[in-house]
Amino acid sequence: MKKKVLVIEDDDFIASLIMGALKRAGFETNLAIDGEGALKKLETEIPDIILLDLILPGIGGFEVLEKIKREDKTKKIPIIILSNLGSHEEIKKGLKSGADAYLVKANILPEDVVKKIEEILR
Repeated sequence: MKKKVLVIEDDDFIASLIMGALKRAGFETNLAIDGEGALKKLETEIPDIILLDLILPGIGGFEVLEKIKREDKTKKIPIIILSNLGSHEEIKKGLKSGADAYLVKANILPEDVVKKIEEILR
């Protein structure tokens, strides 16, 4: 059975790169382009892992992370933050808020994201 990844990313180009790499690796993907859409999707479908951008229209990524970690049915879902925000403070805040990993977009290839997802799901 394919593992499901919810990709929360508002940049079309980055979303297509990441989702293409995930599909090639055998994952089932679902895309939310904003925080509100992501939270709505989580009401009806629970993915195996979430890939979360922090800079989103409407509800920001940190708020989405906190809401996911507060809800009983979603709090155990592993979350990888994938963001261009890469300061020490932001990384620390993301991990402290419950993210399992923090990847900086500028420093990583889509294949590296897939490897990190596989590592966490093992």
